[in-house]
Amino acid sequence: MNNSGINRANLEYIEQLYADFKTNPDSLAPEWKSFFEGVEFAQDGKFGMSDKELSVFQLIQAYRADGHTEANLNPLYAPQASELLALKRFGLSEKDLSAKFQVGSLIGKQGATLSDIIAHLKKTYCGTISLQASDATPKEYQWLQQEFEGNGFKLSLDDKKNALQSLTKAESLEKFIHTRYVGTKRFSVEGADSFLPMMEALVNKGIGMNVKEVFVGMAHRGRVNLLVNFFGKGEEYVFGDFNGPLQLESPVEDFDNDVKYHLGYVTEKKTAAGSCKVTMAYNPSHLETVNAVAVGMARAAQDKMGDETRKQVVPILIHGDAAFAGQGIVQEVLQMAGVKPHTVGGTIHLILDNQVGFTTNGFDTRSTRYSSDTAKMTFTPVLHVNGDDVESCVRAMDIALRYRQEFGKDVVINMICYRKYGHNEGDEPAFTQPQMYELIKAHATVRELYAKKLVAEGSLDQKFIDELYAKAMDRLQSIYEETKKNPPKLKNFKFEGSWKGLRKATDADFEKTADTTFDLATLKKIGEKIGSFPEGFTPHPKLIKLLETRKAMGAGKEMIDWGMGELLAYGSLLHEGTSVRLTGEDCVRGTFTHRHAGMYDFKTNKAYFPLADLNPKAKLLVAESILSEYGVVGYEYGYSVQDPRSLVMWEAQFGDFVNGAQIVIDQYIAAGETKWQQMSGLVMLLPHGYEGQGPEHSSARLERFLQSGAQNNMQVCNLTTPAQIYHALRRQMHRDFRKPLIVMSPKSLLRHPRAVSSIEDLAKGHFQEVIADTVDKSKVDTVVFVSGKLYYELLEEREKTKKDNIALVRLEQLYPFPAKQVTEVLKSYPKAKTLIWAQEEPKNMGAFQSVYFKFVDVVSKAGLKLGFEYVGRPERSSPATGSIHRHKIEQAEIVKSIFGA
Repeated sequence: MNNSGINRANLEYIEQLYADFKTNPDSLAPEWKSFFEGVEFAQDGKFGMSDKELSVFQLIQAYRADGHTEANLNPLYAPQASELLALKRFGLSEKDLSAKFQVGSLIGKQGATLSDIIAHLKKTYCGTISLQASDATPKEYQWLQQEFEGNGFKLSLDDKKNALQSLTKAESLEKFIHTRYVGTKRFSVEGADSFLPMMEALVNKGIGMNVKEVFVGMAHRGRVNLLVNFFGKGEEYVFGDFNGPLQLESPVEDFDNDVKYHLGYVTEKKTAAGSCKVTMAYNPSHLETVNAVAVGMARAAQDKMGDETRKQVVPILIHGDAAFAGQGIVQEVLQMAGVKPHTVGGTIHLILDNQVGFTTNGFDTRSTRYSSDTAKMTFTPVLHVNGDDVESCVRAMDIALRYRQEFGKDVVINMICYRKYGHNEGDEPAFTQPQMYELIKAHATVRELYAKKLVAEGSLDQKFIDELYAKAMDRLQSIYEETKKNPPKLKNFKFEGSWKGLRKATDADFEKTADTTFDLATLKKIGEKIGSFPEGFTPHPKLIKLLETRKAMGAGKEMIDWGMGELLAYGSLLHEGTSVRLTGEDCVRGTFTHRHAGMYDFKTNKAYFPLADLNPKAKLLVAESILSEYGVVGYEYGYSVQDPRSLVMWEAQFGDFVNGAQIVIDQYIAAGETKWQQMSGLVMLLPHGYEGQGPEHSSARLERFLQSGAQNNMQVCNLTTPAQIYHALRRQMHRDFRKPLIVMSPKSLLRHPRAVSSIEDLAKGHFQEVIADTVDKSKVDTVVFVSGKLYYELLEEREKTKKDNIALVRLEQLYPFPAKQVTEVLKSYPKAKTLIWAQEEPKNMGAFQSVYFKFVDVVSKAGLKLGFEYVGRPERSSPATGSIHRHKIEQAEIVKSIFGA
């Protein structure tokens, strides 16, 4: 007997199964139970198995694990024999093909010849659909194995008609546009047409499984077709876009719109099985970015409807092959799938594998066999399917949905297809893939192939098929002609659902003070709760003093520090019924240990969040995230879009780490409202300040946010007191509009003895865009505007030098620039001759490049005669020095240049 490692391991495994069978048959999987019932290998009460039987067993296991390597998955190329399934690998040969093997009972072929066993395995695992899931848990793998070997999937005649109709609508739209708008970009679905019937199957099957909402994230390919033929967007809007720019029903001054293959859509999809809300997330040209956004939207929808099992809302992400393999955001979203603050109970990933990325061959877009191999990192099962076989594609979606609902995990469908034209319709793909495109030119369409199959099996006749296609083309022609005569108007964003009661902001809104006051007695009770812990809970010894201090702060006996001000903001909002969500890499305690929103029992490690049970109608989630900026910021942005009634926040470990999420900032946070009328109230807390920690731990790149600031698209603040962060966070939820809030969050100010506020400042105050000085204004000849922690360094120096001719004014909100408040402050200093902008950052960074022109404009309009000076670091390529000694010298020079030596 061959006693190789693989044989011995398998034999021991089977022997253990047999022992289990003898003691408790029902503990085994059904196929093993029937295997041992139908076959008696025992000899003298012990298990025995011949060399050949064990070899055939291994062959069966190999087909289950690696059958995909020999499967008929590629529409353009024939499958190749795989060494992983070669008979010689298992000590078998062609001489054994006629021999009968009892181990065949494992696949329902007891006593069958090896030839019949292999034929059955090839049909099961090497057809146009195959499985790659050997890394899944035993329970999941067994479930998937039964799906393939049970072979019970069949489409009814109505299902087949619906699939054909879906393909007909898809193909007719593409061909119609191709002849009417020659060479115009549309990112045709042709070659991947099967994914439209798959989407229909997802909804039809899902409704029967209590799915109420589906969120879709996808890039360009096939997007326009899906919007029309699945979401129900009127063809007139697509034709209108091609004909010329469409106007909004009600003009909006700052609406720029976007290209047609970036647009999103929301509709209630009605089917024979019922209705389901479907949402297409907006997506820029940054391909997979939308993955995180769409999944975040799905989580918000689940949380809003109280779907704790996460079965009623299903996200599906439709990927390109090169993008799935090459874009890091894919890995980040896959990693978020199983972590508590970001799980959605499983995402269905559908890869449209064109076999080419833009102009790049598959072997240059990845280092692995399949584009889907990225998913192996998280042991996510993959269903490979041939895009030319519609019924196998629909079956793959059916399995994927039921797997997701059963196990609450991600699943991947890798649909191998092709791209009929180039990356877009103006491209020439034969420049780089000449042989492939010769094959594609001669290849029948998916609709044609399926129609031929249906005729051959007698399901439909050719006349019905031809009439279906002709009617589709006639209908499009009619819509096309009407659209040329009467172009439709784009619909304005509707403030409905979660957005009901909110509105679009105006310029005037930023000159008004939001009412963020709160009952003092109630705030004190919340403060008491923040400083308390339940009986039997053992806080870390170093937290005892902190908790006592927080109790004193809450009672008004001590001044409020930053961490307490922040927690009181959360507590007050929760008390009012507003849910609070904060994620980030270290946000429970805070990177600088200032927050401690949650504590961990020193003996048991059990977590306790003092504010979690403050109001049963509002939820608190403060949770650490995976070490990601790009994916997590995208996710939280998506959450904020879907749920504007919750305070949604993300905190960077250090402010400059937000660089990793720059695509989300540029494409969504900064531009989403003007491109798509998509609003967000996301808060980003970005630790910022020059404390000598080096170039990577000083700057949150304030200048980048200010450069993107336009059309009141976001709020950018650099705050100096706990009352300010308290009111800024409450203002987010008390205004009846939403804008992203970017906070240059402090580090040293978290414990600065002067960066404190009274509890009355919180309860009775409001947010101040500008904080004026309290010096004798009649003596002031120099007004210094400053933002953030530098204020306290300048204040300390003024007190030393006693130069009361210098006023220190804090510009707390840098964008939108508070011109009205700045004007009022400047006018209050009648003898002022010099206006100085002081900052820690280099001259080409920080706020200077932005505020300079704002100040010049204010001074001019107010008729003031003020000279303007800059004080700060000179222009630099790096944000800060890496030397603490040089940092101190530079910082001292900034201070001295204002107050003199």
